[in-house]
Amino acid sequence: MHSVRIAIANQKGGVGKTTTAINLAAGLAQRGKRVLLVDLDPQANCTISFVDRQSIELSVYDLLTESAVEFRDVVMKTSQENLDLLPARISLAKLEGKLIGDFEGPYKLKDRLHPASSDYDAIVIDTPPTLGMITVNALVASTHLIIPIEAAYFALEGTQDLRETVKGIKARLNPQLDLLGVLVTKHDRRTLLSRGVYEEIYKGFGEKVFETTISKSVRLEESPAYRESIFTFAPASSGAIEYAKLCDEVMRRAY
Repeated sequence: MHSVRIAIANQKGGVGKTTTAINLAAGLAQRGKRVLLVDLDPQANCTISFVDRQSIELSVYDLLTESAVEFRDVVMKTSQENLDLLPARISLAKLEGKLIGDFEGPYKLKDRLHPASSDYDAIVIDTPPTLGMITVNALVASTHLIIPIEAAYFALEGTQDLRETVKGIKARLNPQLDLLGVLVTKHDRRTLLSRGVYEEIYKGFGEKVFETTISKSVRLEESPAYRESIFTFAPASSGAIEYAKLCDEVMRRAY
């Protein structure tokens, strides 16, 4: 059986993509799923949340640009049971230029993940805050998409571009890509603004909006610095409770 492959994408920065990728991957691994976390963001924040930067010999950039490099050469174990990592380094920023004009460019990640996909129940892919070729690779390689949207005034700005990109990819490159859900992040139920934004997002996406929302949380921001997911760093925090609920929703929708 092939894995459920979930891209976390939104070309707007600061919406909680990486936080969601880290904690969704960790939460699914805690539930006994065999999980691979793929870091496709040149900032490499997913990577340094789990492994020491110095310990990385080869990165996802090498896997996607060097035919002699194989999946097993790049994949790393994390300290969390059931969770492996395809690490990123800053060199990934050069990938965009290499893929443009390459006929096979959009399929690189899909092709390189294919041999390993039966080893995992879930593959979670973090993407950079752009709609370039790196994000296209993630969407072509995925079965599902989660769009995190911040509960802020200009939240829906840019989501139309993402929707158009997804539509184009479904039509031409990956017909099986399915919007798993829209996740409202940095949500503050106490403010009228947050509530109003949530209603706007719901108007735009309807039932695709996850019931779970992620609140603003200092704990969530701190945990990567300690190389931990929220579940081990602050298991009783609102962030841990909310991401646990999100994992349950994802499992209901995806499996």
